[in-house]
Amino acid sequence: MRATDIKINAAKACFILAVAASACPTTSFGQALDSAQARTPDLFARDRSVAVLDRPHPEYEALGVPVGAFALFPRLQIDAEHTDNVFAVETGPEGDWAFHTRPSATLNSNWSQHQLNAYVRGDFIRNDKYRTENANNWSVGGTGRIDILRDFNIALGADYIKAIEPRTSSNTAVSARDPIKFDQAQAYLSTSRTVGRTKLSVRADLQSYDYKDGVDLNGVVIDQDARDRVNSSLQGRVDYAVSPATALFVAVTGNKRDYDTGTVATPARDSDGYELLTGVNFELGAVVRGEVAVGYVSQSFDNAAYNEIHGFGSRTRLEWFPTELTTVTATASRAIEDAGVVGAGGYLSSNLGLQVDHELLRNLILSASLKYANDDYNGIDRKDDRTEFALGGNYLVNRNLGLSLRYYRTKQSSDGISSGPNYMVNRVTLSLTTQF
Repeated sequence: MRATDIKINAAKACFILAVAASACPTTSFGQALDSAQARTPDLFARDRSVAVLDRPHPEYEALGVPVGAFALFPRLQIDAEHTDNVFAVETGPEGDWAFHTRPSATLNSNWSQHQLNAYVRGDFIRNDKYRTENANNWSVGGTGRIDILRDFNIALGADYIKAIEPRTSSNTAVSARDPIKFDQAQAYLSTSRTVGRTKLSVRADLQSYDYKDGVDLNGVVIDQDARDRVNSSLQGRVDYAVSPATALFVAVTGNKRDYDTGTVATPARDSDGYELLTGVNFELGAVVRGEVAVGYVSQSFDNAAYNEIHGFGSRTRLEWFPTELTTVTATASRAIEDAGVVGAGGYLSSNLGLQVDHELLRNLILSASLKYANDDYNGIDRKDDRTEFALGGNYLVNRNLGLSLRYYRTKQSSDGISSGPNYMVNRVTLSLTTQF
């Protein structure tokens, strides 16, 4: 690591010493921050480095098709995927080839102020042997931004999704003959305003889920109505810049989860909850940046059949740039999730992740990742441990053509009286992408 990358300016060092031993007057730090603010329009920007996957490559990027004040970006991806355990089972795994056709189109505005984007995507799956796994997934949506002032805007977005639930999902009905289908609609509205050293943010989210009934191998209906729900949440967040590269924050999120119905085995899971997090958002030169948030999460259910879920909460993301060609990303979270398992009200999910991206050549990016999740269910005796390892690369032939190769290994271990499936799945995917 070069000394210039980790050098700390005198005012910042003075502040650190002042906190530790009151060695420096606080007025000098305040004056330095005010001076930095005058030079830097955004004290909350963390953009001294660009992650490998975000780095622009103009010579390999699609030009798009002009459509008035918009640009249209059509794209088609073809995948050939082999899986050695199609149904994610412990004994008697079966392998198969699946072919994905993924057309998409994105429409982006070219306005100097405000922004409007729209998209449509498809994922049409055809299996060679097990036709029950065929699917026609698609989604449509858009996002927008209204610029009111230079440091005050409103962002909004919405989309609609029709898809199948993966066999590896911990919430899916494992006995279903065909993958469970569902519709999802969601929308959000957010705004932020920066006043001096303080940034205020508010975001509202609304999500609706509609699951379709499945059938087992004997033709018996697997009722999914107890999973249909509407989730709403509202978050308020306050960031305060204590230096040009460091901000402390507090974020409070309240949520409400309304289920359409319940059953004898699974009473209605209506609940109210909140998440209280505090942390730091920072950037250390061009070497490290990220956000560390810790706090408390809680979810209370209307029905006495379910106990309250509560405990330590976290949402953390760190990026390390050992060189300009390598990005290392670490993530951690602990949150309360909805359960689709019979008898469970929800589960406390703890997640860890590590990913390395390296630009070996200008047009060749290699990636490796490792993820771990622990799910502790409420209302039933079940705990799941899940790991996923992925390795792959993207090769850009030119601005219109690209190739990628990916390997995934997913393993789940489930314990308890109501334990779920134990399985291991290996997948290899070769993709060809064309864009304009």
